Amino acid sequence: MMSIVALLSAFLLIDAASAAAPTDVCEVPKGLLATDIQLTRVAKAIKDNHRLDIAVVGSGSSSLAGADGARYAYPERLQEVLTKRLPGNQIKVTTHVRTRETAADMAAELGKILAAEKPTLVVWQTGTSDAMSGVEADDFRASLDSGVETIQNASAEVILMNMQYSPRTESMLDVSSYADIMRWVAQQRNAVLFDRLAIMRYWNDAGAFDLYAATKNYDMARKVHDCIGRALASQIIDAAHLDAAEMQTTR
Repeated sequence: MMSIVALLSAFLLIDAASAAAPTDVCEVPKGLLATDIQLTRVAKAIKDNHRLDIAVVGSGSSSLAGADGARYAYPERLQEVLTKRLPGNQIKVTTHVRTRETAADMAAELGKILAAEKPTLVVWQTGTSDAMSGVEADDFRASLDSGVETIQNASAEVILMNMQYSPRTESMLDVSSYADIMRWVAQQRNAVLFDRLAIMRYWNDAGAFDLYAATKNYDMARKVHDCIGRALASQIIDAAHLDAAEMQTTR
């Protein structure tokens, strides 16, 4: 028979495990999404025109493999979540994703994208290809700074999204210096930073996802992208100070 001490210890272990695990697998600490930057153009587009056009510019980690990969990737999830959370508004997210493109490659294409689509917000995901290619830190910073300037000169706002977290490759590929540069450029250019690296590390450490073991688990990849879309939507809504209930009453 189990002793009272052993029984109490078992209950304490269960309580500790319950407290450690996030109640929602997509939960993100508020501090990881908080920003002092206000997306005023996003707010104006929603409140005046009831429309928000977003362009996602990124490399391979902004997409998912397979014929229906786009349906489950975070840009599509972002559009669906924003549509639900901002009822009565037209939300359009277009993607411009090419594998292995560096920040310099993407920066060179931004002018055409901005001229053709005239988005209110650009989500620029970059950094991984630069780290893998060994792009010099100063060159990466210059490309990033130039690209953000191009976006802002086109009267659009910017969210910089950094690289994914992978415990499997962490010891082989150091991305921290590139992440630091992205944070610095965001601060200097008054742009929002979506810290995907820190968010995914939190999910891995909290046990929400085993990002080491399931590198080829498509179901998990879809769920991670779903969570990224939800977190990004929350950051946009908070940074633009949008309240769905308030907007409905003022229309």
